[in-house]
Amino acid sequence: MPSARINGIRLHYEDTGRGEPVVLVMGQGAGGRAWHLHQVPALVRAGYRVVTFDNRGIPPSDECPDGFTVDDMVADTAGLADHLDLGPCRYVGVSLGAHIVQELMLSRPGSVRQGVLMATRGRTDAMRSAMAAAERALHDSKMVLPPGYAAWIRALRNLSPRTLDDDARVRDWLELFTFSPQPDGPGVRAQMDLEIPSGRLGAYGAIDVPCLVIGFADDVALPPHLGREVAAAIPTARYQEIAGCGHYGYLERPDDVNRVLIEFFHLG
Repeated sequence: MPSARINGIRLHYEDTGRGEPVVLVMGQGAGGRAWHLHQVPALVRAGYRVVTFDNRGIPPSDECPDGFTVDDMVADTAGLADHLDLGPCRYVGVSLGAHIVQELMLSRPGSVRQGVLMATRGRTDAMRSAMAAAERALHDSKMVLPPGYAAWIRALRNLSPRTLDDDARVRDWLELFTFSPQPDGPGVRAQMDLEIPSGRLGAYGAIDVPCLVIGFADDVALPPHLGREVAAAIPTARYQEIAGCGHYGYLERPDDVNRVLIEFFHLG
């Protein structure tokens, strides 16, 4: 996996396929390899060049334990695209990655051809604030949850009732979560401090990049109504919701997500 020196830090990335470039930006606490399960193969088959990377905070990219901002992550994303000479291209983000893409469209609109925002939001409401505070408190307590319990909590938070009620599927997910825990280093802790400040929905009215907002119908971490707010705030955005999936919709219903992505890309 190659790396590049971007904004004074090391970013690890992967560059797959040929064609018009698409940059995929992952969410909090996860590495770019998650995109390679479903999205990268589908986009490469469709004729795109796909760039994924590990955000700062996620090894083997630099963890930056002293902290950083969303603006730093926006600069990393743009800097990697410049390093690879991608030119104006398509960006897809999920969760925190969607926040990064939103801010990139606002700060560097000429660098973005199309933007896709999955499981996104434009404000921090009471529930999201409480969730972030609880995550920070758990991390700072140094408490280590038993792997099986951590897997169960992760499943409840990120999967849909349709999956949770399917014994065969949920066993597979629980096994995956048990034996593939999420990163838990100082960089992940630094990502936990990143919350959306007030006023961003109003700011997004200045975005003029063609944009698709995708909501996951059963997402309890970032419910669809928060994504609909973002779509309503961006004049060039349209909203599409995918049924039967939670916060991990891009993994839970990958065929539907990939179809929607490629259909949107064909428009631009």
